[in-house]
Amino acid sequence: MSLDTTRAVADIRRITRTTDAREVALGAYERLVELLESLEPDDWQAPTECPGWDVSAMVGHLIGAAASCASLREAMRQQWWGWRHAADHGGNSLDATNALQVSDHAELDPAARLAELRELAPAAVAGRMRFPRPLGRLSVPLDPGGSTAPGMPGRLVLGHLMDVVYTRDVWLHTIDIARATSRPRVLDPAVDGRLLEDVVAEWAERHGRPVVLALSGPGAGRFRQSEGGGLLHLDATDFVRILSGRAAPGTAGGDVEVEADPADTVELLQTRLVF
Repeated sequence: MSLDTTRAVADIRRITRTTDAREVALGAYERLVELLESLEPDDWQAPTECPGWDVSAMVGHLIGAAASCASLREAMRQQWWGWRHAADHGGNSLDATNALQVSDHAELDPAARLAELRELAPAAVAGRMRFPRPLGRLSVPLDPGGSTAPGMPGRLVLGHLMDVVYTRDVWLHTIDIARATSRPRVLDPAVDGRLLEDVVAEWAERHGRPVVLALSGPGAGRFRQSEGGGLLHLDATDFVRILSGRAAPGTAGGDVEVEADPADTVELLQTRLVF
């Protein structure tokens, strides 16, 4: 899609288990592994935008998350540990779980980390796609504080977590690693494009207001929700970084061109999504 064509947000087909959640998830892991295979030894110590995590730690988290998706027993072990140690991480049990995932794999060298990811990725996606549909309709609270950016949803539907959010986590961390190591990213419409348009649809649904969103760079596209809204124009990667809480509008790498009320624009971009 190009900026010359405007697409209605209502026409976006959402990513679900009954559409292409499995294929997009596997593709996201493939893109991650391809990137990691290109890294030099020193790149694994490069700091990322996630505080306290270098590339190696970030990959340790991704290994742990994949392991929890592949095994119910492992998922329960990690969640129980997170609940018990939330107080050590600002009351945020997810931050505690992430810290456990990093710690569990701290001794692995880069080759071992790659091997773990290659082995776990298909099992992780298969485990997510087996998640019982009745349980998928349940929602769970998200702890505020810690690394949770202000404006995040207070609850998360489990089916959405399994179908989409875990894939977004892999996708955005791939972007994090590419940025940390100055590696170029080439758009894969079947992965980056699908995830980006799904993000646009959820963002628009959450704020519910008319807007024209023009995204340049990888994933370029122009989207409209209703009539009468102002225009927001920014880089596609910066858009997802802002919605995740990694960047703020107007900061380096988060520049936004506005043809609307600036205050209204800031409010729209404070509508966070879970990645």
